[in-house]
Amino acid sequence: MIEAALSIPAATWLAFLAAALALNLTPGADVMFASATGLRGGPLAGIVAGIGVGLGSLVHIALAVGGVAALLAAAPWAFVALRWAGAGYLLWLAYKSWTAPAPAPGTAAISYGRALRQGWITNVLNPKVAIFVLAFLPQFADPALGPVAPQMAVLGLTLTVTGTFITCSYGALAGALGQRLARAGRVMNRVAAAVYAGLAGKLLLN
Repeated sequence: MIEAALSIPAATWLAFLAAALALNLTPGADVMFASATGLRGGPLAGIVAGIGVGLGSLVHIALAVGGVAALLAAAPWAFVALRWAGAGYLLWLAYKSWTAPAPAPGTAAISYGRALRQGWITNVLNPKVAIFVLAFLPQFADPALGPVAPQMAVLGLTLTVTGTFITCSYGALAGALGQRLARAGRVMNRVAAAVYAGLAGKLLLN
């Protein structure tokens, strides 16, 4: 891994880092999920959800490096099945958020363990992440420098670290805003439910 990292030219890695930051700063499904979780449970819950999303992205990196994501892209039925599973899970989260009672003062509306788990599952069940990683990483890998898989692993870790930091930041910010609106009681749960349902619709329609 160290040799692979050292084999990547600094200019190439910096170009990849800039692209990764630009992509991660653009709010997507992961950011929206962490933000919705932050609204429900506060800044720390949003951060934990972002960490869960980051751990989920490691699964996609491993699949891309191992070539499994290529098989997923070549099997339309598998892509559709995974997409429906992800949408179903988000709709279930929307229902749970919509029906959840208002949290008591000083308590979180969602446990941190659950926020971590839900962030991980939501990311893993999004096949678009796998396809994106498979298409994005090879653009910056050079077979002339040595085996491509270790290079993709290094680039994937870079993408994951930057993405996790940015997603956690969005989640924390949403949590801070949510705490300011805590008096709204169940409203924050309803807002989170709407976000989850919107993400499910986006996953199915795009």
